Amino acid sequence: MKTQEEKTKVVTAAVIERDGKVLVARRKPELVAGGMWEFPGGKLEEGEEPRRGLERELEEELGVRAVAGERICSVPFEGPITSFELIVFRTKLMSYDFRLTDHDLILWLAPAEMDESVFSKPDRPVVRLLVGRPRPPAGTKAEEPA
Repeated sequence: MKTQEEKTKVVTAAVIERDGKVLVARRKPELVAGGMWEFPGGKLEEGEEPRRGLERELEEELGVRAVAGERICSVPFEGPITSFELIVFRTKLMSYDFRLTDHDLILWLAPAEMDESVFSKPDRPVVRLLVGRPRPPAGTKAEEPA
């Protein structure tokens, strides 16, 4: 049985858009979910605010500075090993000098080019959201801050 602490873990992810495409990253084969695609981000440190944690993770994992903006969605995930809440933010890159640490490849894909089956399970609802709907209108729940 999972403890309450495990159920309340928070992980963040970035939807970074440029010219109608979104940045996706493939995890290195030797890592958990290796070979799967994801929206870059990562776990929060103790007491860390989600937007700041996402910006830190992008700098650590991709070597880029970024500013996390509006919250797009939140995805609860329960797996056999861990459970967490994935909070996804629309994010703007402030630099493009990528240095990959946890990934072996990054691509810019149009949402219609995304194959949900090659994404990690927690990221699949985000793919569906991007493929199926335009940017949420102002004032919708998806825009409310975390």
